[in-house]
Amino acid sequence: MMRDLVVGTLVGCGFEVIDLGLATTPTVELAVPGEQADGGIILTASHNPKQWNALKLLNESGEFISAEDGAEVLHTAEADHFDFVPVDELGRVKEMSGWTRKHIDAILALDLVDTAAIKNARFRVVVDAVNSVGGTVVPALLTALGVFEVVEIHCTPNGQFPHNPEPLPEHLTDLTAAVVKHKAHLGIAVDPDVDRLALVNEDGTLFGEEYTLVACADHVLAHRPGDTVSNLSSTRALNDIAERHGRKRHASAVGEVNVVKLMKEVNAPIGGEGNGGVILSELHYGRDALVGIAIFLTLLAKSGKTCSELRHSYPDYFISKNKIELKAEMDVQAIVDGMQEKYQAQPHSTVDGLRIEFENTWVHLRKSNTEPIIRVYAEAPTMDQADKLAHRILSELAVVAGIPA
Repeated sequence: MMRDLVVGTLVGCGFEVIDLGLATTPTVELAVPGEQADGGIILTASHNPKQWNALKLLNESGEFISAEDGAEVLHTAEADHFDFVPVDELGRVKEMSGWTRKHIDAILALDLVDTAAIKNARFRVVVDAVNSVGGTVVPALLTALGVFEVVEIHCTPNGQFPHNPEPLPEHLTDLTAAVVKHKAHLGIAVDPDVDRLALVNEDGTLFGEEYTLVACADHVLAHRPGDTVSNLSSTRALNDIAERHGRKRHASAVGEVNVVKLMKEVNAPIGGEGNGGVILSELHYGRDALVGIAIFLTLLAKSGKTCSELRHSYPDYFISKNKIELKAEMDVQAIVDGMQEKYQAQPHSTVDGLRIEFENTWVHLRKSNTEPIIRVYAEAPTMDQADKLAHRILSELAVVAGIPA
């Protein structure tokens, strides 16, 4: 239904539409410059339940449009600053297949990816693609990489999500059970549009969504010059891995657009977000679970370790995610500013809300754009320490806000 609405509107405005059919978000990001298109639109629920289908908008470079460009698009639509063309000037639709294969071939061509090592490892991999496009694309990639056996669960691309599609621990119980049942080397979960990647160890434990980027950066920084980038709410483990390679981790505001902007500024070969988003700049500037899979399998094969052993080779950090709800009439920014004043002697950043650094922990305060809420993320070497830090900050926020104990 949405495809018909979007295509019909574009044709009515006189545009030529290249319809890729069922394709991942990163595939479309590659196809836009590949077809020399003026922009791109992905119809997807992303990591949300199926009723949240919406439009992801790309510019001519195949990258997500900025907040400023998004505001201009909305203004154009709301002001009716567009015209439908006469019947003789209607656009046309060209259906095109083959971009999934081009995407896979581009990944195979990377010297960062070692298909011989992957083939020799004879991996058995379980895939949960939440009955979306990844159900066909991820197994095809794994086969092309030389994976010995692929076990598919929830890989029928019918859009009927069998569980909440966001690849969080509480939603991956089917995958963890299948990994143990099939004695697999690892499990792979992607969200419906395949830009987020979560991994499961051979024993059914979780590799950790935050650590997808950490592992991939470990491999890339060993073979490419330059630093790495993640957002302010991402794990400190990326700092530690960058330092192992004599590099730095640069922190951007939350949001893929902001990560990409900073990656370009510092010429970073790899970056991303702690939600399992891996961006390899030499392929394209977008989160791409497919290239993340290829890089991770190469690293795992060459390491000679099990998945859990590889995970334990990285420092342990745990993130506690909380929020404080305020009254609508409260000045939320003033409350954040009050916390900044309280911790002005500590290293801190105001690039996106307020992130306060401690010796081996940090806390990030971000106000909501839509609700009187401050989100509080705290990271520490243990979950108990992270929770205690978060609760301390929440209590201090309540005092600054004048909320009775």
